[in-house]
Amino acid sequence: MDDSLDSWFKREILIHEEALQRYLLRVWPRRQEVSDLRQETYARVYEAAAATRPGAARSFLFTTARHLMTDRIRRERVVSIEAVGDIDVLNVLVDEVSPEQRAMARQDLKRLAQAFDRLPPRCREVVWMRRVQDMAQKEIARRLGIGEKTVEKQISKGSRLLAHYMRAEADGASTASGSMTKEGGYEHGRQ
Repeated sequence: MDDSLDSWFKREILIHEEALQRYLLRVWPRRQEVSDLRQETYARVYEAAAATRPGAARSFLFTTARHLMTDRIRRERVVSIEAVGDIDVLNVLVDEVSPEQRAMARQDLKRLAQAFDRLPPRCREVVWMRRVQDMAQKEIARRLGIGEKTVEKQISKGSRLLAHYMRAEADGASTASGSMTKEGGYEHGRQ
């Protein structure tokens, strides 16, 4: 097996191009920059691998992409002091998150945790592995001994249920008036 840097890069990194593209499109707000982000991620990974090849190439690729996006966000927030003659013109808040915002965020998180706890056990496990642990559907299917289509259906069902529970909580509506059908839709008015 050819173990040159180029061969390693093709074999271990470029095979994840589609997943990286989907990830960047999902998390980066400016779609027109996604191609540049992907290329810069590849450049950073290639450069780092020239010194030492990472053991977990896929993980290293996605971590590099996250760090790159973080760097870009930081750079966008930095304003040159020379560019702003008067510091008061910046109008920067010292504490950007108010106590009210913090309390609302805690309430939202609590509602999400409660909604998550209401998911059926298998659905909760699949959603946790995919959304929190960021595992690939194929890996989840392998670990749980189920098909990838089943994983996909459980993620879809979990997302619908979470959205329903959160919406019901936010509206103050009782979820007892609506129940989930076998097909994953909702029937309302059943007791």
